Amino acid sequence: MKAARAEADAGNSKLKRKTYEQQLRKLQVRLCQLQDWVKQEGLRVIVVFEGRDAAGKGGVIKAITERVSPRVFRVVALPAPSDREKTQMYFQRYIPNFPAAGEIVIFDRSWYNRAGVERVMGFCTDAEYQQFLVACPEVELYIVDSGILLIKFWLEVGKDEQERRFLARIHDPLRQWKLSPMDLESYRRWYQYSKARDAMFKATDTKFAPWHIVRTDDKRRARLNCISHILETISPGRIHRPNVKLPKRSTQGKYDDQASFKGVRFVSERY
Repeated sequence: MKAARAEADAGNSKLKRKTYEQQLRKLQVRLCQLQDWVKQEGLRVIVVFEGRDAAGKGGVIKAITERVSPRVFRVVALPAPSDREKTQMYFQRYIPNFPAAGEIVIFDRSWYNRAGVERVMGFCTDAEYQQFLVACPEVELYIVDSGILLIKFWLEVGKDEQERRFLARIHDPLRQWKLSPMDLESYRRWYQYSKARDAMFKATDTKFAPWHIVRTDDKRRARLNCISHILETISPGRIHRPNVKLPKRSTQGKYDDQASFKGVRFVSERY
C-alpha cells in the first residue's frame, strides 16, 4: 500500500487506476491465501456491509469476491421479506444463511435494515424498532460467543458525491437499472438517515462487534481499505498446500474427439 499512501500524500483526491489495480491484485492474492486458511482451520466468518445508498457496497463486494471461490466467500443479499417471513422472529430469516466451517458469508445489507430503511421509511413500528436496538447486541454476542468472527462495515459517502452518483445513474443507460424509487427517497431523506445511523451506532457499536466506518467518496481507496481490514482482522497463518503436478493425459481409448463437431451448430464468431 506504499504507492497508494504516497499518492494520497501528494494531494490527489482520487486514486489512479493503475495504482489501484496494482494494489488490488496484491490484496486479492492474499484473499486467495485467506480462503485456504479459512478452509484449513474451519473458521466461520460473517462480514456485514451497510451504508448509505450509492456508497459503493456492490463494488467493494465484487472486489473481494471476483478472484476467490464462491463456495468459501458466499454473498447473501436477501429480498424484501415475504408475508410469511414478516410473521417470523425478526432475525429468523438471516440465521439459515450463517456460515458453516470453512465459510465466509458476506451480507449485502443485513438485519440492520430494521435500523435503517425500515425505520426511516416507516416499514416497522416504533416498538419493533426499539426492540431491535435492544435485541441486536444480544444476538450478536451470541453469534460471537458461538465462535463466528463478525466484521461490520458502514460505508459512508458524502452528500455531494452521492448526488453525483445518482445523477450518473439517471443519465447513463448502463446504470439506470441501479436507480430505484427507494434510492430517490433516501436522497430526499438524507438527514433522517443520518439520525437513524447515529442511533444505530449508539446502540450496536460494541466491543465484541464494533462498527468500522469506511469513507467511500473515492471508491477505489474504499475497496482497498476494506480488503486490508479483513486481512488484518483474520490474519491467516501458515497454509499447508500439497505439491500439485499436472498428470500426463492417458492415451487409453484415444480417438479423434474433434470429428464429432462436424455438422453441429456453433455460435457465430462475430468477434
